Amino acid sequence: MRIDFDPAALSRNEFYRLLTATVVPRPIAWVSTTSGDGTHNLAPHSFFTIASVAPPVVQFSSVGRKDTLRNVEATGQFVVNLAPEGLFGQINDTGTDFPHGVSEFETAGIDTEPSLRVKPPRVAASPVALECEVHSTLGIGDSTVVFGRVVHAVVAQDVLVDGHPEISRLKPLSRLGKDEWGTVGEVREISRIRHADWRGPAGDR
Repeated sequence: MRIDFDPAALSRNEFYRLLTATVVPRPIAWVSTTSGDGTHNLAPHSFFTIASVAPPVVQFSSVGRKDTLRNVEATGQFVVNLAPEGLFGQINDTGTDFPHGVSEFETAGIDTEPSLRVKPPRVAASPVALECEVHSTLGIGDSTVVFGRVVHAVVAQDVLVDGHPEISRLKPLSRLGKDEWGTVGEVREISRIRHADWRGPAGDR
């Protein structure tokens, strides 16, 4: 038996809670930006994914108009920092609704390092950073999707195996429903099947 949910019959927050509990796990873009007056901002955004490979473009959504979006619109730059398990508390701290103009880096005690191609700093302790210039933005309802062209990427050497980021070393966090967060847990591998090698549905093999 299934239960039906009609978005038109539910409040915005009721359907938001349903969506975020079922579209899981969601990777976290820990986005650093700089305001026009030079204040550095840092906030987690869990509506995040890759939009394009060539050119390399990532995207995240700002629900409402927050400092991250204002800074992106003002400067055209941002950095996506990987959100690892070891920084769980600090990542959650930066999700606090501090007043406009407050630097989460300073308030949460998070060390920065200079970026190479953009003005916003990187999170020094994050193993991966994607420096981005805004490609475009798209307003949808109460949210704005920000597309950023990756102009530089940096990866900590100790998370690389044969030159490739290793998931067991990255240990990225993800967002789930309610106040729940996820870790990688068990990792399973399976190769994609070429049509020439197809031997029928998996359940029949």
